[in-house]
Amino acid sequence: MNYLRPLFPYLLGLILVLSTQKFLNIGLINALGQLTLFTFVVCIPIWKTGRMSYVDIGWPWGLVLLGTISFLYSDGYWLRSALISSMVILVGLRMGFGALKLWQAGYLEREFPRYQYQRIVWKEEGKSNTQFALQVDAISQGMANASFLALPILITASNTNESFVLLEFIGMGIWLLALIFESVADFQKLLFLRSMKKAKKYNQVCNIGLWKYCRHPNYFAEWMVWNGIIVLAIPSFLGLGAMEISFLNGELSNILWVLVGIGMIYASRMMYITLVYTTGAIPSEHFSLIKREGYAEYQQSTNRFFPGPKRNI
Repeated sequence: MNYLRPLFPYLLGLILVLSTQKFLNIGLINALGQLTLFTFVVCIPIWKTGRMSYVDIGWPWGLVLLGTISFLYSDGYWLRSALISSMVILVGLRMGFGALKLWQAGYLEREFPRYQYQRIVWKEEGKSNTQFALQVDAISQGMANASFLALPILITASNTNESFVLLEFIGMGIWLLALIFESVADFQKLLFLRSMKKAKKYNQVCNIGLWKYCRHPNYFAEWMVWNGIIVLAIPSFLGLGAMEISFLNGELSNILWVLVGIGMIYASRMMYITLVYTTGAIPSEHFSLIKREGYAEYQQSTNRFFPGPKRNI
């Protein structure tokens, strides 16, 4: 049971999606699509190689699949559906093509540090069956695409209103600014690594540009990308009547509507936990402290996740 615990929240989220009349069919199509994608792109390669890094291919291309399915099968206003689908597809393509490039360059032939850290956590938790734990973690990320991350997409794409409200524009603005922020951070990191390689300086601390203001500006921006999508979905959720999404009547229908809203908001918390604790900031810093001289000082002077001014040490 300890091995399966990571799946429980996503299983509840999937049950929530499939419990709604509004999203049952599209939720099933997306779930089956994610299952097929993760089976062949992630789970089988992990089983053969023992490396978790293939998740970096499967998860973003799962977003592309989610956006495509949402556009093809949603029954909302076509322009809103096209916008939200394009947004999530663009997020997936940006990371997905980057992952394929890493794969072609041979970087997936060794385990990424953040996934090496998982093995340390599993050992502390008493999980000795690493192969099984790898599969559970991989499946949980596929289930995220079929549950909580799908909710704001499906909700927005189901909105039949042909006019947009201010909050939707705010959400799209947050998404766009965050995506630019993330792309700039990644580009600055790439330039830094290239310059250090040219100077034959290795394992240096990247503290230029946006990296001066927090230690993981790319993770912060990715979180804000999803917050923008959730903000965009709020008017569509409020416009959904309880009876419109439910097979149920009366009070139970209202409860399900509220649970759908909570699930949509929970996507933000889920992404924060993932980007900080599970495969993000803390796992990467475990090894940075070991191999990068001056990283401890960087930690003391620079915020971990939320951008802010440097602290005096």
